[in-house]
Amino acid sequence: MNIFDQYLDNIKKILLDLSKNGNLLLPDNLDGITAEIPPSKFDSDISTNVAMVLSKVNKKSPMDLATKLTEAIKKSDELVEDISIIKPGFINIKFKGNFWNKFLEDIIQNAKTFGINSKEKKKNYLIEFVSANPTGPLHVGHCRGAILGDVIANVLLFNKHKVKKEYYVNDYGNQIINFTKSVYFRIREIIFNEPFPSDNEELYPGDYLINFAQNIINSNEKIDFNSFENISEKLTSLSIEEALKLIKENLNSLGIKHDNFVSEKKLVKNQEVEKVIDFLQKGKFVYKGKIKAPAIEDKNKWIEREQLLFKSTDFGDDKDRALQKSDGSWTYFASDVAYHKNKLDRKFDHLINILGADHAGYIKRISSSVEALSNSKDILICKVSQLVKLIKDKKPFKMSKRKGDYITVDDLIKEVGKDATRFIMLNRSSDVELDFDFDNVIEKSKDNPLYYVQYSYARIASVFRHVNMDLKSDLKIKRYEFQYTNDEIKILKKISEWPKCIDSSSKKLEPHRIPTYLYELASLFHSYWNLGKENPEKRFINNDKKITDDKLIFLKAISNVLKSGMDIVGVSVPEKM
Repeated sequence: MNIFDQYLDNIKKILLDLSKNGNLLLPDNLDGITAEIPPSKFDSDISTNVAMVLSKVNKKSPMDLATKLTEAIKKSDELVEDISIIKPGFINIKFKGNFWNKFLEDIIQNAKTFGINSKEKKKNYLIEFVSANPTGPLHVGHCRGAILGDVIANVLLFNKHKVKKEYYVNDYGNQIINFTKSVYFRIREIIFNEPFPSDNEELYPGDYLINFAQNIINSNEKIDFNSFENISEKLTSLSIEEALKLIKENLNSLGIKHDNFVSEKKLVKNQEVEKVIDFLQKGKFVYKGKIKAPAIEDKNKWIEREQLLFKSTDFGDDKDRALQKSDGSWTYFASDVAYHKNKLDRKFDHLINILGADHAGYIKRISSSVEALSNSKDILICKVSQLVKLIKDKKPFKMSKRKGDYITVDDLIKEVGKDATRFIMLNRSSDVELDFDFDNVIEKSKDNPLYYVQYSYARIASVFRHVNMDLKSDLKIKRYEFQYTNDEIKILKKISEWPKCIDSSSKKLEPHRIPTYLYELASLFHSYWNLGKENPEKRFINNDKKITDDKLIFLKAISNVLKSGMDIVGVSVPEKM
């Protein structure tokens, strides 16, 4: 039950009735009219801008028109307790207590669908995220984007859209050659006791490669490791297989599972790059030309070579982009264009790419290519996951490890756990840097948002245990005629905002709104719980050790929303803490 959508429909019905009676002029459409959450300083439940939207066509001031509309609203709804008009013409509506009883009845009886936007047209999304080079374990830089992509998928799925989660495996190019050589030298180190050439900066130094090498040796006794050239293709396949196995383990420890893994090498072998180049040539989007030296390059050392270029500037990019290197091999961008053509051919309504902060500059060129391929500006949506700063004892924190020069996902989860990693990584908008404070994450206080939300659910569960029930039980209560005070209604108003939170998170692809909302709801609940220390009427369990139906329903409504939200975030809700 979305009371804002419901009341917006009610307002539009009133307007149509007034218009039919000749008492009001309406514009061609009513899309600009909203029903929103009023600012907290007003003692109201819903605020609408209807008077301001209609003032021009009716040639009346918003304040005068609001007075006229207020009278019509009062007549049409017996559950309205009070209406106030706020400059420059907002109409603020406050409901009677009976309204909230009806609201509670609806959301308890429709717990599984509460929050879902049933009016919205359902779409088919492909979300590509993580897509780290298959050369080693995932690190903290990948972690935030991985969680962002996964929770965007969860929000869309909750709202009944179709979603596929995909990982693009960059298993083609020089980095893979260097990675395979690194594994080869680790194998030689194990078998022949040869020192690893650590002075070679092109190689991957991480000790995790020793495990890769040992696994390959153990599973491939017939391979002769005397010559790299003779086994390079086979060894590349085995090395990538080991890397992907580790990456999938890292993702699984975060609670993430992709539907598809798409190989760049396979796209190249299937000549999908050549096919997309032909497609772009037919549209006259490519040409042979030269690229001037980038600003960061020494212009005296830069050699201009004729290359195959994509007309990225036709779509607002600052320069055209190379599709082919001087040696005739394809650039990474060319393979990526082919991959996006592959995505488009699978007929999704929207493609979502989650990119790391270091790839923000890549957005314009790939968006340009998708626009050229699809003749659409809106089909590709790119979200940037900004950097994460780890803090401990109020200073930057670096863990000691033997995996290379970065902190891995495995390191982080061992330190704080999956739940804390997911919740805190999602606790701020993805487009701003995040401070991950280890001290706050392990603290059992309001400063730890995960603990505070989980503890509110555990407190509710403890009340239900007291009456030999659990939170999964259906409440067999027929009477919804309770006298809730402003203390309870404040929480019910926050619960009524849940569909709006889901809607905004889904439409704007901003899942950080969910943990923020859950923390606000938990804060209201804990404040209410503490009222019981001074006021016996606010206690959930009476002196006679019983709990009334109204309190059970009230708690059940809160717990349902907490559980829905935490499920979307991918975090547990323990019943005991």
